[in-house]
Amino acid sequence: MMDYLESLDPVVITIIATLFTWGMTAFGASLVFTQKNMNQKFLDSMLGFAGGVMIAASFWSLLSPAISMAEDGPLPGWIPAAIGFMLGGLFLWGVDKILPHLHPGLSMDSAEGINPNKKKRSTLLVLAITLHNIPEGLAVGVAFGAVAAGLNSTTIASAVALAIGIGIQNFPEGVAVAMPLRGNGMSRRKSFMYGQASGLVEPISAVIGVLAVTFIEPMLPYALSFAAGAMIFVVVEEVVPSSQENGYKDLASLTLMVGFTVMMILDVALG
Repeated sequence: MMDYLESLDPVVITIIATLFTWGMTAFGASLVFTQKNMNQKFLDSMLGFAGGVMIAASFWSLLSPAISMAEDGPLPGWIPAAIGFMLGGLFLWGVDKILPHLHPGLSMDSAEGINPNKKKRSTLLVLAITLHNIPEGLAVGVAFGAVAAGLNSTTIASAVALAIGIGIQNFPEGVAVAMPLRGNGMSRRKSFMYGQASGLVEPISAVIGVLAVTFIEPMLPYALSFAAGAMIFVVVEEVVPSSQENGYKDLASLTLMVGFTVMMILDVALG
């Protein structure tokens, strides 16, 4: 199976992988058709799990390969990794400052940089999750791009594990968009459409990532660590706080550890 995937064009396999991650977002959003309200305890545990997956993926699937690649270059391996990692976080920080948005979660009473009326809230909430999905799609793209470049520190199995992990954590993100919209009076169909639409940016950003690293191989260590830094920024600034603001801190912390462990096993076992 892995040999067949490796034989595919890197752009094709990247699109397939991110269609899966988008599908998981849509699956989470589809719960609006079967559930009237999402249990807050369940949502917080899923957000915690998502945070653990993203932290583990940032290291095993992105930072560690970036350091290994950079060691063959003119600079010590940690320099490109450190530069890319910090730039990824600074990029998301800058986007946060430029584009006002709601933080993900069931509450839509406050926004960052703007005081939204009810009509604007759905757009702001979708924007919040969409911003999260940009570095996730980029991470998948650069991972498959690294495999296409034939670098020894990356494998198709590791890239697939990353896509699976991101797909798993996209499920609660779909829920976190669709359920609040439904709770604020939007129809089930529209709530689902907004929820799944938040994941459509992943295939786009992934293709950009795979094309960039395929044609500019020296930037791979920076691209991988950039994606890792952006993902860690999202976890610390958005995912973890959202999972712990409703009274389920211990549960969210434990499920974060479970998510980290699951992603670590996926990456090590498949990689």
